[in-house]
Amino acid sequence: MNELELLGPCAHGGPVGRARLKASAEDFQVDEVLDIPLSGSGEHLWLWVEKRGLNTEEAARRLARAAGVPLRGISYAGLKDRQALTRQWFSLHLPGKADPDLAAAENDSLRILQRTRHSRKLQRGAHAANGFTLRLTALSGEREALDARLRGLASQGVPNYYGLQRFGFGGGNLIDALAFAQRGELPESRNLRSRLLSAARSYLFNRVLAKRVEAGNWNRAELGDLLAFTDSRSFFMAGEAECQDPRLAVLDLHPTGPLWGAGPSPAGSSIQALEQALAEEQAGLAAWLASADMSQERRILRLPIGKLTWHYPELDVLQLEFVLPAGCFATVVVRELVDLLPAEPMENPCVF
Repeated sequence: MNELELLGPCAHGGPVGRARLKASAEDFQVDEVLDIPLSGSGEHLWLWVEKRGLNTEEAARRLARAAGVPLRGISYAGLKDRQALTRQWFSLHLPGKADPDLAAAENDSLRILQRTRHSRKLQRGAHAANGFTLRLTALSGEREALDARLRGLASQGVPNYYGLQRFGFGGGNLIDALAFAQRGELPESRNLRSRLLSAARSYLFNRVLAKRVEAGNWNRAELGDLLAFTDSRSFFMAGEAECQDPRLAVLDLHPTGPLWGAGPSPAGSSIQALEQALAEEQAGLAAWLASADMSQERRILRLPIGKLTWHYPELDVLQLEFVLPAGCFATVVVRELVDLLPAEPMENPCVF
């Protein structure tokens, strides 16, 4: 499955350049933003970990082995890219135990930067945001056009698609989800079930967002829209007054799309009709999500790009720095700017 099938059209016009992303792990850096004051005492050991070329799940397994605790005793807020240099928090449940020697977990692909105790474990989704530093290399394009596009992205945001990572290589997660849905079955493995349900839900959301981008109303409120603030999971119906709310113009308030589950779309008017029609086009997936006891939830359609800055450290390199809400994808920002050149083998890959 190709990118357009899995995501949807861009909203800001064609790309204004070409570049390569992830020529090295340092070209894609992610720092988890966690706004939780840590007490310094308690039965949970929290670790600030830097990973290079290592995914979150493998890092958790490595920490569990080194600490001599079951994998279920390791917690983290969210999954981070493997092909990247990432820094994120983990917590280890160690009731009545001293801090373990974790040297066996560390090498060139994993370093523990900070350790502290806390009374509670780290919950999934607890981080507020992620900070990104991206280096686009082998860059070609007119600098004026690149700068103008970036100013537009900063002021208008981008469609909040789920990125290709959500669907696996070649859309494999979605293909597997469709196969399970067709059989009316759920995977026995909890991790696989979660991954495939997430891919199915993300695909239905992207289909709705793609239709809104095509219609030109992905970034404005329509009657019947369910509106949400950037960092809130609650939403409210848009009437005539809400459609004129000034917070829409400053990217604090946004229309939302469905994270599909049991029951009809809770949106109103033509928005509900659109969402129901697109769910009916993928009736098997929608019914499968409902059968898995997924409930109807919402996700903002427009992605505001926080603290966006950029500069050109070399003639053919563009460095971007920005912050995105948790669960959002930096790659959907990049696709509104440049076409990406085919990936090359990453420099200095980690061996572990």
